[in-house]
Amino acid sequence: MAQGTHDFAPDPRNADILININGRLTPRAEATVSVFDSGFMLGDGVWEGLRVHGGRIAFLDAHLDRLWEGARAIAMDIGITRAELVQRLYATIDANGMESCHIRLMVTRGVRSTPYQDPRVVVSPATIVIIAEHKDPLPATLEKGIRLFTVHVRRGFPDVQDQKLNSHSKLNCITACIQATEAGADEALMLDPHGFVATCNSTHFFLVKTNRRGVQEVWTSTGDYCLGGITRGNVILLCEDNGIPIFQKNFSLTDVYSADEAFVTGTFAGVVPVTSIDGRRLTDRRGPMVERLQTLYRAMAAADCAKQVRP
Repeated sequence: MAQGTHDFAPDPRNADILININGRLTPRAEATVSVFDSGFMLGDGVWEGLRVHGGRIAFLDAHLDRLWEGARAIAMDIGITRAELVQRLYATIDANGMESCHIRLMVTRGVRSTPYQDPRVVVSPATIVIIAEHKDPLPATLEKGIRLFTVHVRRGFPDVQDQKLNSHSKLNCITACIQATEAGADEALMLDPHGFVATCNSTHFFLVKTNRRGVQEVWTSTGDYCLGGITRGNVILLCEDNGIPIFQKNFSLTDVYSADEAFVTGTFAGVVPVTSIDGRRLTDRRGPMVERLQTLYRAMAAADCAKQVRP
């Protein structure tokens, strides 16, 4: 069954993890938030996915920058400092004895006095939940890749819902994911309002094309209609630093179907090859460019973690 880039092998240790809710560590079976919480009731909040390697959180500063940017965009007070949030993150993985894991950090506007969307009915500080799980991408996913299907659900204009906001309101992405899985694919490829390729439902899309001089180039969207992906930005930097021509541009499905290779990026799995799109096979497994970028990205993440001074 199709699972996408977030597929992982079940780990029995996750049944007994401690979850951090507003600074309190709670056993998984007892971890709850109020039915009046803004995130549950309205999807009112922002979140981040984080990877831990060797007991340190990769690219933490960039993720916290994005979290605070999103909170400011929706006029939400996170309620604690960055340093205090970092303390909570590390307290959570230390309490669970984790050296390598995946973290979902969620911040909502808090508890409401009544089911209503107006933020003025919020009667508590922000709700901050940290879930750290023993979870790694499957090696088969990184080698054999995923299949994409182009869906009818578009990435829209920012005056409707700004796609750069990593909000809890993800129904458009969920709808796209449902359509793709019903079509027998692993994830959805989404277009922008003009019909150009934008991104995927939970990852960012890249393709590899050979130009007229016989040089392979990497293309990705302009970024106008997608989240400001941390891994996406890191891969762009890796291309620039390693002499790989990289272009952020408009391109259509015609360009996609004739690509040499394609791949997606995300915090959980890093760089993942795409083997087919809309039933058109590109490769049988990861190609040389994807394999090179996977190696470069792993080294980049390791270097970032190694230089961190954790609390």
